[in-house]
Amino acid sequence: MTPAIPGFDYRRVTVDEGVGLNVAVGGSGAPLVLLHGFPQTHLMWRHVAEDLAADHTVICPDLRGYGDSDKPAESGPDVYSKRTMARDIVRLARGLGHERFALAGHDRGALVAFRAGLDHPDTVTHLACLDVLPTLDMWDALHGVRAAIGFHLYLMAQPPGLPERMIGGSADAFFGYFLDVWANDPEAVPPHIREVYLEACRDAVPSIVADYRASAGIDVEHDKADRAEGRRLTMPVSVLQQDWGAALGYEAAALWGAWAADLDHSTVSCGHFMAEEDPERIAKELRALLTR
Repeated sequence: MTPAIPGFDYRRVTVDEGVGLNVAVGGSGAPLVLLHGFPQTHLMWRHVAEDLAADHTVICPDLRGYGDSDKPAESGPDVYSKRTMARDIVRLARGLGHERFALAGHDRGALVAFRAGLDHPDTVTHLACLDVLPTLDMWDALHGVRAAIGFHLYLMAQPPGLPERMIGGSADAFFGYFLDVWANDPEAVPPHIREVYLEACRDAVPSIVADYRASAGIDVEHDKADRAEGRRLTMPVSVLQQDWGAALGYEAAALWGAWAADLDHSTVSCGHFMAEEDPERIAKELRALLTR
């Protein structure tokens, strides 16, 4: 039996032609949407979601291309653009009866959340991004031998064919590698949850690669256009990150400050999977954001 977030109801919401999202909904109160990262599903929020459901309506979807949500074929560059995926989330919330909502994302989900904040400023009331840089800044930060830390970004940026075959041929080893090396606390992702993540990734290699490929193409173009026009996030923004700046040679708070006028940037001591490694801290930070 597939694990579920205790006390949450599961449903499927159509957000685009041929695309339905699997979503867990729990609690009551002001709506808060939580978007997962790679290589995970909505279950990465299980601890935080239970906590926040005490006084919020918490909405945890699987992103398009991930988990139990639909995985449309990559028929064009926009199918997995963060603009398209952000639109999915706006339509999901409306389908659940919410015209405005707070939004938090981790890793890939944070890139979707970032794009939603830029494209839908009247819809997203508060924004949190966990352990990621905006796409344009991420590519600028990776250079020289330091870029080896992001080898998967370059692999999945390649044209369709080779990356899908390489990853699909050893999916558990590939996705399991990140679950191992990105976590400071290996017990934060217990074996039964790890298996859910690996099984979900095995079934989604083409769509996961397409998501990453978009971030090396159309997503960069969208970010460049926004930067040229001076568009910024207008809602309160919280960013929590590991201290990658020392290793990669950038100042994360300054990079985020260029995008967000009302920014609270914090460095955390846990690993990349912070919602699973330190859920009390993450829930506390999200509650603080929602009071701003």
